[in-house]
Amino acid sequence: MPTPDLEEALERTRHSVGQIRLPPYATAPTYTASKSTLLNDQGELYDGCEARQGFGERHWQDTGDSGIASLKLGDPYDASLVKEFIEAPYSIEEWHQNNYNKYYQSFADRDNSEKLRFDSKNLIAETDALAKATQADVTKKLKERMRDIRNWKDELQREIEDMRHENKLLEAQKRRLENALDATQIPLMIAIDCLRNRERRQGIDLVHDNVEVELLKEVSLIKKVQDLLKRATAEVDKQMRLNRAAKHELDKDWSDKFEALTIDGKAASLNLNSQDIQYKDLSNSDGSVSDTVSWAQHTHDNIVRAENERMASMQLRGIVDDILTDAANDMREQANVVETAVVKRLEETLDAKRKLGDHLKKVCDEITKQEKNIRDLERAIKEKEPPMMKAHSRLEGRTRRPRMELTDDPAQKRLHEEVDEIQRSIDALKDKLNMANSSRGDLMETRMALEKEIAIKDNSLFICREKCLAMRTRYPTISRLAGYQ
Repeated sequence: MPTPDLEEALERTRHSVGQIRLPPYATAPTYTASKSTLLNDQGELYDGCEARQGFGERHWQDTGDSGIASLKLGDPYDASLVKEFIEAPYSIEEWHQNNYNKYYQSFADRDNSEKLRFDSKNLIAETDALAKATQADVTKKLKERMRDIRNWKDELQREIEDMRHENKLLEAQKRRLENALDATQIPLMIAIDCLRNRERRQGIDLVHDNVEVELLKEVSLIKKVQDLLKRATAEVDKQMRLNRAAKHELDKDWSDKFEALTIDGKAASLNLNSQDIQYKDLSNSDGSVSDTVSWAQHTHDNIVRAENERMASMQLRGIVDDILTDAANDMREQANVVETAVVKRLEETLDAKRKLGDHLKKVCDEITKQEKNIRDLERAIKEKEPPMMKAHSRLEGRTRRPRMELTDDPAQKRLHEEVDEIQRSIDALKDKLNMANSSRGDLMETRMALEKEIAIKDNSLFICREKCLAMRTRYPTISRLAGYQ
């Protein structure tokens, strides 16, 4: 549908067409004289002839120079004279209508072209402005995102440092527990040796005296302390695992944010003149696994979890410190009581050590042989560890086979059989080792019994002075019992 402007332009065109003056031949056919009679060899009129042209007729008059008589053609259209020519197929009205159509089509095409050029220019400007605004907004959003990531990354870094410091303190407490547990072995050995040495008394010296009572109390106390230290060590190990797990999540989150910050920083620094901008495969560009809320909540949860574990670790360190202090004080106090009781009881008895010497030698030889047997068994068990670790590594490695490749194939079955076979071998060796240890323990008890019988031949004074009091000089200090050395 033409627009009002187009209608006005068309009306002007119609008016202009109506003002055109048509030539004389526009309404009636015309013709000319033959060149052979009216024109010379150069195509010019003969001298003395003058052509006068009017509407619908032509007159040729003699000027007097050529001697040609005056000629009047009269009606110029004589069908008999032009019958050999074919009449034109279109009328003058059709000719004008065709021109009008061409004018109209030309104006319409130009008008559409002008509108298209105007719209195209506007569209180019709009899309260019939109692209620049969008790129600026994306850069702004990237920088805002980088700021958020950097803030959370700093929070993670602080918590990681706090957790690392706490882990060091907790590890120090664990070392104290281990040192204290090792330190209790000497008092326990001393107390047990004193008891066993005193058991070698004979006759009236085999009395349930105050020394024996206090020694038994000391052994019981040391074993309770050892059990408490072991349980405390287990709790510390558990807390350290929790701390490491929390720190691992923090480290992983920090590493992810560092990588994301690097990527977003590179994206924010890109511009239209960057060398590495190009078309990419965006098929996975929408593969998000979280939104901003869950993303922030994830980091918040990691930090809260780490803080909770750190608080629990601090409380545990305080408990461990109290345990170590109380245990060291109790053991040292009981040691003083025992030593005081031993000093009061310095009797020694003699017995016929000579009769038991041969038996003691044989038992000692057998202990040596049995200890060698124990070492051989322990070495055999130790030698089974590499095959077992190898089989475990193979099995664990094959668990990472992808999807349908995770088949229960003959190799997998044989690996399980190998693990079972090695385990049965280890169990058998351990059973023998337990039996050998038990045998060695029996031999040790027999040896101590023989030594006791030999010691019976000595006096109780030697037992108390040389076996008890001299040995107790190696009793650890209170600081070592507290795990500081």
